[in-house]
Amino acid sequence: MSPDANLKPRIGISYRTRKEELTGDFAKLEKYIQAVHRADGAPVPISLGLSLQHLEKIARTLDAILLPGSPADVEPSLFRATRHPECAEADPDRERTDFALLEHALAEHKPILAICFGIQSLNVFLGGTLVQDIPSELRTQIQHDWERELGQPEPFHAVSIKPGSRLAQMAGASEAVVNSSHHQSVLEPGRDLRVVSRAPDGVIEALEWTGDANWVTGVQWHPERMAETDPLAQALFRDLVAAAGVRKAPARV
Repeated sequence: MSPDANLKPRIGISYRTRKEELTGDFAKLEKYIQAVHRADGAPVPISLGLSLQHLEKIARTLDAILLPGSPADVEPSLFRATRHPECAEADPDRERTDFALLEHALAEHKPILAICFGIQSLNVFLGGTLVQDIPSELRTQIQHDWERELGQPEPFHAVSIKPGSRLAQMAGASEAVVNSSHHQSVLEPGRDLRVVSRAPDGVIEALEWTGDANWVTGVQWHPERMAETDPLAQALFRDLVAAAGVRKAPARV
């Protein structure tokens, strides 16, 4: 590693699932890694098999946290709900890792970018609830869910953005067009989270932290898949890395 690489903000990225980690299926994780590289950060993949003690040791060396998407769904009992028939299986290792990283980052005022499953994980960690299956519960005409394996083009839809929000500053506008790849969403925002973006059908698309001045942003779409060409996607990763650079961790391992 070059000396310059050591000076870049270290962005911890949870593996998407324990299964992908163990089988070496890193194709989708690589999208997040490359997006952080392009934003001039140093991505640090975080294993989902670490003990809480090891996680805490690694977390102290990080300057920010990125929680990626996942094919798993958050365990419904964690937000006081019974399991919907369309709810996917949970990944306890991912939940345990995310919650440990969130506890550290919020306590130490380290920036957080939470994407898709990540925003749901963040919201549940802070006491919020989730819509477990948008198609059957909301019966919206907007296609929020998408499976690449079906061979259809990735759908996109418009979102409105709250004026004056951090997201609005990044977008430079009060609306944006984002991709669709989720069947769950935030229902009731968790503690100190405010809604800053919605789809036309009311589905919550982004949250921001209001508990202090820390940079904490969650989005329901997948900016890592748009980061090569989309200005808002690029701004999300660029601002995360910039905020991490302001709050660099003194410890290194």
